[in-house]
Amino acid sequence: MRNYTDIIIAPVITEKSMAARNVNVYTFKVVKDASKDEIKNAIEKAFKVKVTSVNTLNTKSKKRRVGRYSGRTKTYKKAMVTLAEGSSIEI
Repeated sequence: MRNYTDIIIAPVITEKSMAARNVNVYTFKVVKDASKDEIKNAIEKAFKVKVTSVNTLNTKSKKRRVGRYSGRTKTYKKAMVTLAEGSSIEI
């Protein structure tokens, strides 16, 4: 069993993820090989909240260019975690 600090990388801070917080959905960047059960247990241990559901997706890389140098962004796994009614996370 892994520690929750090995599973959760960082919260995702975008306009869309911030708007989803109004309906108790929080978005996190997690390691690629984490399962939904591991993510659920990690969030519950880290923030001491009750998780009702976990949705995950693997992001694709995008082309980016800086001057004449071109490359691709890194891929990662994103987890959208729905909390129980009355629970919230302070980030």
